[in-house]
Amino acid sequence: MKNIIPIVPVRNAPDYTRLPVFGKPDHRHMELIIKPTEACNFKCTFCSSTDITDEKSKVLDLESIYAFLQRFPGTQTIIVNGGDPLMVKPQYYWEIIKYIEDHDLQTSLSFTTNLWAFYKKPEMWEELFRHPRMGVTTSFNYGTTRRITETEVFTEEIFRKVSDKFLERIGYRPDFISVITDENEDTAIDNVKLAQEMDVECKLNYAMSSGVQSAPYQLSKIYRTYTEIYEQGLWPWEFNTKQMMQRLDGKATSCPQHRACDEGIRCLQPSGDYYSCGSFGDDRQYPINFKQEVLEGKFFKPLQTAPELTMLKEECLTCPMFNICNGCRKTVNDMKNHGVVETHCKLMKTIAGKIISINDQASTITIDRMPKLGFRKYESQSVTDGVAQQAR
Repeated sequence: MKNIIPIVPVRNAPDYTRLPVFGKPDHRHMELIIKPTEACNFKCTFCSSTDITDEKSKVLDLESIYAFLQRFPGTQTIIVNGGDPLMVKPQYYWEIIKYIEDHDLQTSLSFTTNLWAFYKKPEMWEELFRHPRMGVTTSFNYGTTRRITETEVFTEEIFRKVSDKFLERIGYRPDFISVITDENEDTAIDNVKLAQEMDVECKLNYAMSSGVQSAPYQLSKIYRTYTEIYEQGLWPWEFNTKQMMQRLDGKATSCPQHRACDEGIRCLQPSGDYYSCGSFGDDRQYPINFKQEVLEGKFFKPLQTAPELTMLKEECLTCPMFNICNGCRKTVNDMKNHGVVETHCKLMKTIAGKIISINDQASTITIDRMPKLGFRKYESQSVTDGVAQQAR
Protein backbone atom coordinates (compact mmCIF):
# COMPACT_ATOMS: atom_id res chain seq x y z
CA MET A 1 0.00 0.00 0.00
CA LYS A 2 1.23 3.48 -0.78
CA ASN A 3 2.26 5.79 2.00
CA ILE A 4 -0.51 7.98 3.33
CA ILE A 5 -0.07 11.61 2.38
CA PRO A 6 0.61 13.99 5.27
CA ILE A 7 -1.76 16.87 5.86
CA VAL A 8 -0.58 20.08 4.22
CA PRO A 9 -0.08 22.77 6.88
CA VAL A 10 -2.56 25.62 7.03
CA ARG A 11 0.19 28.10 6.18
CA ASN A 12 0.10 26.79 2.60
CA ALA A 13 -3.59 27.68 2.22
CA PRO A 14 -4.77 30.43 -0.15
CA ASP A 15 -4.86 33.83 1.50
CA TYR A 16 -8.64 34.09 1.34
CA THR A 17 -9.07 31.41 3.99
CA ARG A 18 -7.61 33.90 6.49
CA LEU A 19 -10.44 36.35 5.87
CA PRO A 20 -13.52 36.52 8.08
CA VAL A 21 -16.77 35.34 6.55
CA PHE A 22 -18.56 38.52 5.50
CA GLY A 23 -21.48 36.73 3.89
CA LYS A 24 -24.59 36.39 6.03
CA PRO A 25 -25.02 32.73 7.02
CA ASP A 26 -27.28 30.97 4.52
CA HIS A 27 -29.29 28.23 6.22
CA ARG A 28 -30.45 26.44 3.09
CA HIS A 29 -29.81 22.69 3.10
CA MET A 30 -26.52 22.13 1.30
CA GLU A 31 -24.30 19.16 0.53
CA LEU A 32 -20.54 19.62 0.24
CA ILE A 33 -18.35 17.23 -1.71
CA ILE A 34 -14.73 17.36 -0.64
CA LYS A 35 -11.90 15.71 -2.51
CA PRO A 36 -9.06 15.97 0.02
CA THR A 37 -6.50 14.41 -2.32
CA GLU A 38 -6.06 13.19 -5.86
CA ALA A 39 -3.97 10.29 -4.58
CA CYS A 40 -5.42 6.79 -4.81
CA ASN A 41 -4.13 3.29 -4.10
CA PHE A 42 -6.13 1.78 -7.00
CA LYS A 43 -5.58 2.00 -10.78
CA CYS A 44 -9.11 1.85 -12.18
CA THR A 45 -9.28 2.30 -15.94
CA PHE A 46 -12.40 4.53 -15.79
CA CYS A 47 -11.23 6.93 -13.05
CA SER A 48 -12.57 10.45 -13.51
CA SER A 49 -10.38 12.14 -10.90
CA THR A 50 -6.85 11.72 -12.23
CA ASP A 51 -6.24 15.40 -13.00
CA ILE A 52 -8.11 17.44 -10.40
CA THR A 53 -5.11 19.43 -9.17
CA ASP A 54 -1.75 20.57 -10.53
CA GLU A 55 -0.16 19.99 -7.12
CA LYS A 56 -0.30 16.19 -6.92
CA SER A 57 0.67 16.03 -3.23
CA LYS A 58 -1.79 18.74 -2.22
CA VAL A 59 -4.40 18.07 0.45
CA LEU A 60 -7.48 20.28 0.74
CA ASP A 61 -6.98 22.84 3.48
CA LEU A 62 -9.35 22.45 6.39
CA GLU A 63 -9.88 26.20 6.64
CA SER A 64 -11.75 26.14 3.32
CA ILE A 65 -14.17 23.57 4.74
CA TYR A 66 -14.66 25.59 7.93
CA ALA A 67 -15.35 28.76 5.95
CA PHE A 68 -17.95 26.91 3.88
CA LEU A 69 -19.67 25.63 7.02
CA GLN A 70 -19.77 29.15 8.46
CA ARG A 71 -21.43 30.40 5.29
CA PHE A 72 -23.78 27.39 5.00
CA PRO A 73 -24.39 26.12 8.55
CA GLY A 74 -27.36 24.10 7.28
CA THR A 75 -25.02 21.76 5.40
CA GLN A 76 -26.42 18.28 5.91
CA THR A 77 -23.62 16.12 4.60
CA ILE A 78 -19.97 16.36 3.68
CA ILE A 79 -19.45 13.74 0.99
CA VAL A 80 -15.83 12.64 0.99
CA ASN A 81 -14.25 11.04 -2.05
CA GLY A 82 -11.18 11.73 -4.12
CA GLY A 83 -8.80 10.15 -5.08
CA ASP A 84 -9.38 7.83 -2.18
CA PRO A 85 -10.12 9.59 1.11
CA LEU A 86 -8.18 7.00 3.12
CA MET A 87 -4.96 8.26 1.56
CA VAL A 88 -5.21 11.07 4.13
CA LYS A 89 -4.71 10.31 7.82
CA PRO A 90 -7.75 9.88 10.10
CA GLN A 91 -6.79 12.98 12.11
CA TYR A 92 -7.83 15.12 9.14
CA TYR A 93 -11.40 13.88 9.50
CA TRP A 94 -11.37 14.07 13.29
CA GLU A 95 -10.60 17.78 12.90
CA ILE A 96 -13.70 18.20 10.70
CA ILE A 97 -15.86 16.33 13.20
CA LYS A 98 -14.49 18.47 16.03
CA TYR A 99 -15.36 21.65 14.15
CA ILE A 100 -18.88 20.37 13.44
CA GLU A 101 -19.50 19.47 17.07
CA ASP A 102 -17.86 22.61 18.48
CA HIS A 103 -20.24 24.69 16.35
CA ASP A 104 -23.31 22.56 17.11
CA LEU A 105 -23.94 21.69 13.45
CA GLN A 106 -26.09 18.79 12.23
CA THR A 107 -23.64 17.83 9.50
CA SER A 108 -22.64 14.21 8.90
CA LEU A 109 -19.78 12.74 6.85
CA SER A 110 -20.26 10.17 4.12
CA PHE A 111 -17.20 8.49 2.64
CA THR A 112 -16.93 6.85 -0.77
CA THR A 113 -13.78 4.71 -0.58
CA ASN A 114 -12.40 1.47 -1.95
CA LEU A 115 -11.63 0.57 1.72
CA TRP A 116 -8.29 -0.96 0.75
CA ALA A 117 -6.41 1.01 3.41
CA PHE A 118 -9.01 -0.07 5.96
CA TYR A 119 -8.70 -3.70 4.88
CA LYS A 120 -4.93 -3.58 5.31
CA LYS A 121 -5.01 -1.74 8.63
CA PRO A 122 -8.54 -1.70 10.12
CA GLU A 123 -7.43 -0.55 13.57
CA MET A 124 -6.35 2.77 12.04
CA TRP A 125 -9.90 3.56 10.86
CA GLU A 126 -12.20 1.64 13.18
CA GLU A 127 -12.89 4.39 15.69
CA LEU A 128 -13.61 6.95 12.98
CA PHE A 129 -15.93 4.66 11.03
CA ARG A 130 -17.88 3.84 14.19
CA HIS A 131 -18.53 7.50 14.91
CA PRO A 132 -22.29 8.32 14.79
CA ARG A 133 -21.70 11.10 12.25
CA MET A 134 -19.99 8.73 9.82
CA GLY A 135 -21.39 6.73 6.92
CA VAL A 136 -19.32 4.67 4.49
CA THR A 137 -20.03 3.52 0.95
CA THR A 138 -17.55 1.43 -0.99
CA SER A 139 -17.13 0.41 -4.62
CA PHE A 140 -17.08 -2.72 -6.72
CA ASN A 141 -18.02 -3.84 -10.19
CA TYR A 142 -17.50 -7.02 -12.15
CA GLY A 143 -15.08 -7.06 -15.05
CA THR A 144 -11.49 -5.90 -15.25
CA THR A 145 -11.88 -2.12 -15.01
CA ARG A 146 -11.54 -1.78 -11.22
CA ARG A 147 -7.91 -2.56 -10.41
CA ILE A 148 -5.64 -2.67 -7.38
CA THR A 149 -2.61 -2.28 -9.62
CA GLU A 150 -2.31 -1.87 -13.37
CA THR A 151 -2.39 -5.67 -13.71
CA GLU A 152 -4.28 -6.91 -10.62
CA VAL A 153 -8.07 -6.82 -10.83
CA PHE A 154 -10.22 -6.12 -7.78
CA THR A 155 -12.21 -9.35 -7.96
CA GLU A 156 -15.42 -10.43 -6.27
CA GLU A 157 -13.41 -12.69 -3.99
CA ILE A 158 -11.28 -9.80 -2.77
CA PHE A 159 -14.29 -7.51 -2.48
CA ARG A 160 -16.08 -10.02 -0.28
CA LYS A 161 -13.07 -10.16 2.02
CA VAL A 162 -13.06 -6.37 2.33
CA SER A 163 -16.82 -6.29 2.98
CA ASP A 164 -16.54 -9.09 5.52
CA LYS A 165 -13.77 -7.24 7.35
CA PHE A 166 -15.90 -4.09 7.47
CA LEU A 167 -18.87 -6.06 8.80
CA GLU A 168 -16.68 -7.69 11.44
CA ARG A 169 -15.01 -4.51 12.65
CA ILE A 170 -17.65 -1.81 12.07
CA GLY A 171 -20.89 -3.77 12.39
CA TYR A 172 -22.60 -3.43 9.01
CA ARG A 173 -21.93 -4.11 5.36
CA PRO A 174 -21.43 -0.94 3.32
CA ASP A 175 -23.49 -0.24 0.22
CA PHE A 176 -21.44 -0.04 -2.97
CA ILE A 177 -21.18 1.91 -6.20
CA SER A 178 -20.54 0.23 -9.55
CA VAL A 179 -19.28 2.22 -12.54
CA ILE A 180 -20.57 0.88 -15.84
CA THR A 181 -18.57 1.20 -19.05
CA ASP A 182 -18.66 -0.44 -22.47
CA GLU A 183 -16.13 -2.96 -21.18
CA ASN A 184 -18.24 -4.27 -18.29
CA GLU A 185 -21.83 -3.56 -19.35
CA ASP A 186 -22.57 -7.27 -19.82
CA THR A 187 -22.18 -7.80 -16.05
CA ALA A 188 -24.03 -4.66 -14.90
CA ILE A 189 -27.04 -6.49 -13.47
CA ASP A 190 -24.77 -9.04 -11.79
CA ASN A 191 -23.69 -6.23 -9.46
CA VAL A 192 -27.30 -5.76 -8.35
CA LYS A 193 -27.73 -9.49 -7.80
CA LEU A 194 -24.62 -9.39 -5.61
CA ALA A 195 -26.12 -6.50 -3.63
CA GLN A 196 -29.30 -8.54 -3.15
CA GLU A 197 -27.29 -11.49 -1.87
CA MET A 198 -25.33 -9.29 0.54
CA ASP A 199 -28.46 -7.35 1.59
CA VAL A 200 -26.99 -3.98 0.69
CA GLU A 201 -27.81 -1.42 -1.97
CA CYS A 202 -25.89 -0.96 -5.20
CA LYS A 203 -25.74 2.25 -7.23
CA LEU A 204 -25.05 1.65 -10.91
CA ASN A 205 -23.41 4.81 -12.20
CA TYR A 206 -22.61 5.28 -15.87
CA ALA A 207 -19.07 6.43 -16.62
CA MET A 208 -18.73 10.07 -17.53
CA SER A 209 -16.04 11.50 -19.77
CA SER A 210 -13.46 12.77 -17.28
CA GLY A 211 -9.95 11.83 -16.25
CA VAL A 212 -8.74 8.65 -17.95
CA GLN A 213 -12.28 7.81 -19.12
CA SER A 214 -12.08 9.22 -22.63
CA ALA A 215 -15.73 8.80 -23.63
CA PRO A 216 -19.03 8.69 -21.73
CA TYR A 217 -21.09 5.55 -21.40
CA GLN A 218 -24.27 6.01 -23.40
CA LEU A 219 -27.08 7.31 -21.19
CA SER A 220 -29.87 5.40 -22.95
CA LYS A 221 -27.96 2.14 -22.48
CA ILE A 222 -27.83 2.55 -18.71
CA TYR A 223 -31.56 3.35 -18.69
CA ARG A 224 -32.21 0.20 -20.66
CA THR A 225 -30.37 -1.60 -17.87
CA TYR A 226 -32.51 0.14 -15.23
CA THR A 227 -35.68 -1.05 -16.99
CA GLU A 228 -34.31 -4.59 -17.00
CA ILE A 229 -33.53 -4.33 -13.29
CA TYR A 230 -37.12 -3.28 -12.66
CA GLU A 231 -38.54 -6.08 -14.80
CA GLN A 232 -36.43 -8.65 -12.95
CA GLY A 233 -37.72 -7.42 -9.59
CA LEU A 234 -34.25 -6.27 -8.50
CA TRP A 235 -35.07 -2.59 -8.07
CA PRO A 236 -35.11 -2.64 -4.22
CA TRP A 237 -31.33 -3.21 -4.37
CA GLU A 238 -30.41 -0.57 -6.98
CA PHE A 239 -30.56 3.12 -6.15
CA ASN A 240 -30.76 4.73 -9.60
CA THR A 241 -33.57 2.45 -10.78
CA LYS A 242 -35.66 3.73 -7.88
CA GLN A 243 -34.87 7.28 -8.94
CA MET A 244 -35.99 6.49 -12.49
CA MET A 245 -39.23 5.03 -11.15
CA GLN A 246 -40.33 8.41 -9.79
CA ARG A 247 -38.57 10.80 -12.16
CA LEU A 248 -41.50 11.45 -14.52
CA ASP A 249 -43.87 11.99 -11.61
CA GLY A 250 -42.13 15.25 -10.79
CA LYS A 251 -40.72 14.00 -7.51
CA ALA A 252 -37.37 15.32 -6.34
CA THR A 253 -34.56 13.01 -7.28
CA SER A 254 -30.82 13.08 -6.80
CA CYS A 255 -27.64 13.02 -8.82
CA PRO A 256 -27.46 12.34 -11.70
CA GLN A 257 -31.17 13.09 -12.25
CA HIS A 258 -31.53 16.55 -10.74
CA ARG A 259 -31.45 19.56 -13.04
CA ALA A 260 -31.21 22.11 -10.23
CA CYS A 261 -28.26 20.50 -8.45
CA ASP A 262 -26.27 23.75 -8.47
CA GLU A 263 -28.73 25.19 -5.95
CA GLY A 264 -27.79 22.75 -3.22
CA ILE A 265 -24.42 21.11 -3.76
CA ARG A 266 -20.84 22.31 -3.87
CA CYS A 267 -17.45 20.68 -4.38
CA LEU A 268 -14.00 21.57 -3.06
CA GLN A 269 -10.99 20.10 -4.86
CA PRO A 270 -7.57 19.44 -3.24
CA SER A 271 -6.21 22.86 -4.23
CA GLY A 272 -9.30 24.68 -2.99
CA ASP A 273 -10.93 25.05 -6.41
CA TYR A 274 -14.68 25.39 -5.97
CA TYR A 275 -17.50 24.00 -8.13
CA SER A 276 -21.19 23.12 -8.00
CA CYS A 277 -20.60 19.69 -9.51
CA GLY A 278 -17.97 17.09 -8.66
CA SER A 279 -17.86 15.82 -12.24
CA PHE A 280 -17.42 19.29 -13.75
CA GLY A 281 -14.80 19.82 -11.05
CA ASP A 282 -12.95 16.80 -12.43
CA ASP A 283 -12.95 18.61 -15.80
CA ARG A 284 -12.18 21.99 -14.18
CA GLN A 285 -15.21 23.50 -15.90
CA TYR A 286 -17.81 25.95 -14.59
CA PRO A 287 -15.95 26.98 -11.42
CA ILE A 288 -17.43 29.24 -8.75
CA ASN A 289 -15.52 32.08 -7.15
CA PHE A 290 -15.05 30.85 -3.57
CA LYS A 291 -14.26 34.28 -2.19
CA GLN A 292 -17.35 35.89 -3.68
CA GLU A 293 -19.78 33.16 -2.65
CA VAL A 294 -18.42 31.99 0.69
CA LEU A 295 -16.72 35.08 2.06
CA GLU A 296 -18.75 37.87 0.47
CA GLY A 297 -22.23 36.36 0.52
CA LYS A 298 -23.10 36.04 -3.16
CA PHE A 299 -24.73 32.87 -4.54
CA PHE A 300 -24.23 31.38 -7.98
CA LYS A 301 -26.04 28.87 -10.18
CA PRO A 302 -23.36 28.28 -12.82
CA LEU A 303 -24.99 25.33 -14.56
CA GLN A 304 -28.54 26.68 -14.79
CA THR A 305 -27.20 29.91 -16.28
CA ALA A 306 -25.15 28.13 -18.98
CA PRO A 307 -27.44 27.92 -22.06
CA GLU A 308 -25.29 25.25 -23.70
CA LEU A 309 -26.16 22.88 -20.85
CA THR A 310 -29.93 23.37 -21.01
CA MET A 311 -30.78 20.42 -23.24
CA LEU A 312 -29.41 17.99 -25.79
CA LYS A 313 -31.44 19.50 -28.64
CA GLU A 314 -34.57 21.61 -29.14
CA GLU A 315 -36.70 18.55 -29.91
CA CYS A 316 -36.26 17.52 -26.28
CA LEU A 317 -38.79 20.19 -25.25
CA THR A 318 -41.68 18.14 -26.65
CA CYS A 319 -40.41 14.74 -25.49
CA PRO A 320 -41.76 13.01 -22.34
CA MET A 321 -38.20 11.87 -21.59
CA PHE A 322 -36.95 15.46 -21.20
CA ASN A 323 -36.22 15.24 -17.46
CA ILE A 324 -34.38 11.95 -17.85
CA CYS A 325 -32.29 12.73 -20.91
CA ASN A 326 -31.51 16.25 -19.68
CA GLY A 327 -31.48 15.54 -15.96
CA CYS A 328 -27.70 15.85 -15.63
CA ARG A 329 -26.05 18.85 -17.24
CA LYS A 330 -22.63 17.18 -17.17
CA THR A 331 -24.13 14.34 -19.22
CA VAL A 332 -25.65 16.86 -21.64
CA ASN A 333 -22.18 18.36 -22.03
CA ASP A 334 -20.54 14.96 -22.54
CA MET A 335 -23.01 13.73 -25.13
CA LYS A 336 -22.83 16.94 -27.13
CA ASN A 337 -19.04 17.02 -27.06
CA HIS A 338 -18.77 13.39 -28.17
CA GLY A 339 -21.42 13.64 -30.88
CA VAL A 340 -23.61 10.84 -29.52
CA VAL A 341 -26.89 12.71 -29.04
CA GLU A 342 -28.66 11.07 -31.98
CA THR A 343 -27.37 7.61 -31.10
CA HIS A 344 -28.67 8.09 -27.58
CA CYS A 345 -32.00 9.45 -28.79
CA LYS A 346 -32.60 6.54 -31.18
CA LEU A 347 -32.27 3.96 -28.40
CA MET A 348 -34.13 6.06 -25.82
CA LYS A 349 -37.19 6.20 -28.07
CA THR A 350 -37.35 2.39 -28.03
CA ILE A 351 -37.47 2.22 -24.21
CA ALA A 352 -39.43 5.40 -23.45
CA GLY A 353 -42.71 3.49 -23.31
CA LYS A 354 -41.29 1.14 -20.69
CA ILE A 355 -40.04 4.01 -18.56
CA ILE A 356 -43.43 5.75 -18.69
CA SER A 357 -45.18 2.50 -17.75
CA ILE A 358 -42.75 1.90 -14.89
CA ASN A 359 -43.40 5.39 -13.53
CA ASP A 360 -47.14 4.77 -13.69
CA GLN A 361 -46.77 1.47 -11.83
CA ALA A 362 -44.41 3.00 -9.26
CA SER A 363 -47.07 5.45 -8.12
CA THR A 364 -48.64 2.57 -6.18
CA ILE A 365 -45.34 1.25 -4.76
CA THR A 366 -43.50 2.26 -1.60
CA ILE A 367 -40.13 2.75 -3.26
CA ASP A 368 -37.60 3.43 -0.51
CA ARG A 369 -36.14 0.58 1.49
CA MET A 370 -35.30 1.35 5.08
CA PRO A 371 -32.04 3.38 4.96
CA LYS A 372 -28.95 1.97 6.64
CA LEU A 373 -25.76 3.99 6.25
CA GLY A 374 -23.54 5.01 3.35
CA PHE A 375 -25.11 6.86 0.45
CA ARG A 376 -28.61 5.89 1.54
CA LYS A 377 -28.00 7.86 4.71
CA TYR A 378 -27.38 11.16 2.97
CA GLU A 379 -29.29 10.55 -0.26
CA SER A 380 -32.50 9.98 1.69
CA GLN A 381 -32.09 13.39 3.31
CA SER A 382 -31.46 15.23 0.07
CA VAL A 383 -34.24 13.57 -1.92
CA THR A 384 -36.68 15.17 0.51
CA ASP A 385 -35.20 18.58 -0.08
CA GLY A 386 -34.57 18.27 -3.79
CA VAL A 387 -30.82 18.46 -3.39
CA ALA A 388 -28.58 16.48 -5.70
CA GLN A 389 -25.85 14.15 -4.55
CA GLN A 390 -22.64 13.28 -6.30
CA ALA A 391 -20.96 9.96 -5.68
CA ARG A 392 -18.39 8.37 -7.73
